[in-house]
Amino acid sequence: MPVAKVNGQSINYTDTGGEGPVLIFSHGFFLDLTMFDAQVASLSASYRCIAWDERGFGETPATGPFSYWDSADDAVALLDHLGIGEAVFVGMSQGGFLSLRAALTHRDRVRAIVLIGSEAGVNTPEEIKEYQEVLAHWQSGEPLGEVGEFVGNLVLGEPALITKWQAIWDARDRSSVAYPAQTLLAREDISHRLGQIRCPVLLIHGENDQAITIDKAQIVEAALADCRGLVRVAGAGHAPNMTHPDIVNAAIEKFLSGL
Repeated sequence: MPVAKVNGQSINYTDTGGEGPVLIFSHGFFLDLTMFDAQVASLSASYRCIAWDERGFGETPATGPFSYWDSADDAVALLDHLGIGEAVFVGMSQGGFLSLRAALTHRDRVRAIVLIGSEAGVNTPEEIKEYQEVLAHWQSGEPLGEVGEFVGNLVLGEPALITKWQAIWDARDRSSVAYPAQTLLAREDISHRLGQIRCPVLLIHGENDQAITIDKAQIVEAALADCRGLVRVAGAGHAPNMTHPDIVNAAIEKFLSGL
């Protein structure tokens, strides 16, 4: 896969090329650009699809502390590297965190946003404590065991996907999440700024999402200036684009056709 040296980073990415409107896919925590394979396969006939590994995940290293504002800059710098003016930002979970921030700091570069299983707020103190324990074990070098099962169920929720990703996690250097973990748990609440986002936004959320419950999406929906709807995916958890790709792909296609 190509690597872009941008914004002081070495960003691993894929690019389908083509002349169609551009979509840039930003993945969730613990995952990588491959989580959007089903969307890229479905949409690349009509759209130029770019997916990238964020700092500390996949093949993109994290070399020091950073914020999701920095991640937003990374995404825009990747667009610069590819000679692209504006794009539709498709972000799942933390990919949504950076997409919302990109819409605030790079308004002319974000044509629209598709927010999947994401929010504008922050974790409760109780959630932060639980995640700190999970992340400490994750980086310890010990077998993932019950922690791997917990993360798999929380993020993926589908047995075949859990088995696949546990093998990926076991094969990787899990200490790479150290800086991203700080970023995740120390992020600030930007709910009060949602009204400043003027581009169209589509929300997609699993009705059974336990990582970011659907009421968080409803808060975003109510605060946005141009929300084009909240698609509730029945039976889905945190990553509906992976577990229910046909529903999610159709929703994205419909949204894009109306821009």
